[in-house]
Amino acid sequence: MPKKETVSRALKTSIVQCELCPKGCRIAPGQSGDCRVRVNLDGRLLAVVYGHPVTVHIDPMEKKPLFHFLPASRIFSLATVGCNLHCKNCQNWEISQADPWDTESYEMPPANVVSLARENECPSIAYTYTEPLVYYEYTLDTCIRAHENKIRNVLVTAGFANPKPLRKLYPHVDAANIDVKAMSNDFYRRICDAELKPVLTAIELAKEQGVWVEVTNLVIPTLNDDPKLLSALARWMVRSLGADTPLHFSAFYPRHKLIDLPETPMETLVKARAIAQDQGLRYVYIGNVSGTIGENTYCPHDGGLLIERVGYSVTSNRIDSEGRCPQCGNRVAGIWR
Repeated sequence: MPKKETVSRALKTSIVQCELCPKGCRIAPGQSGDCRVRVNLDGRLLAVVYGHPVTVHIDPMEKKPLFHFLPASRIFSLATVGCNLHCKNCQNWEISQADPWDTESYEMPPANVVSLARENECPSIAYTYTEPLVYYEYTLDTCIRAHENKIRNVLVTAGFANPKPLRKLYPHVDAANIDVKAMSNDFYRRICDAELKPVLTAIELAKEQGVWVEVTNLVIPTLNDDPKLLSALARWMVRSLGADTPLHFSAFYPRHKLIDLPETPMETLVKARAIAQDQGLRYVYIGNVSGTIGENTYCPHDGGLLIERVGYSVTSNRIDSEGRCPQCGNRVAGIWR
């Protein structure tokens, strides 16, 4: 990425407005937007982290979490620094809130990402850990290159972006896990420095564009664990996304600026799952904890166990090659091969 000194010497040109997300940052010469990574360089908006991820891993698909998309497969995962949210509970705050000039990175243009995914026998690439929408151009170019090589693409995102760039990106995305932090705009403003409505619009648009969508809600004690909020999320998903859309209720652990709050009690997660199921969602999971029935996939028609999981590991998968329940023959929503 360009050196900090290069940016500091940027010519005094006009202010540039970023149109990627609803914050619409107006960026002065040599300065960055709220996400820290989109910079006005000589009057041109540049994502300075393009081709420079700070973390690269090979993960199980279940870690994203995606439970109805190529289960038990390996996924090549990467992230640059930067995020346009500033969640007080962020588990990856060391990189999401970092300044790109102060962070070591790899030089890894899109072609290299795709080559490494193939070399490591990963059928998919995940843009994850921080916020892949702020390094939009890198995500888009890598997604296009991946599809050219028959590799699938996964977004793990907070979904806080404008519809126009999303419409350009989504045709190159196969699956996404999108966070809904809470069905409360007040929560988004106080805890995340963002807004709820653009996120819901982004999720609806992904569904419309044919992306396989799963939703995650991190349940934080005293902040977003009100049963009314949990019920509202499930109702919105059934109405706007369909009852077959998986929902993951994830356990909170004290992190970043919320270290004084307790962990999410198991009984809260079990209750959340029951609430969502009562609203009509067919696939509701409990995450960030291990050893519960909330990790498994059950047939919504006959109740039979289809996929058994322990943590990020699939211990058994009974779904047949056509994506159907072996007992009743009904198709199970998802992308299985």
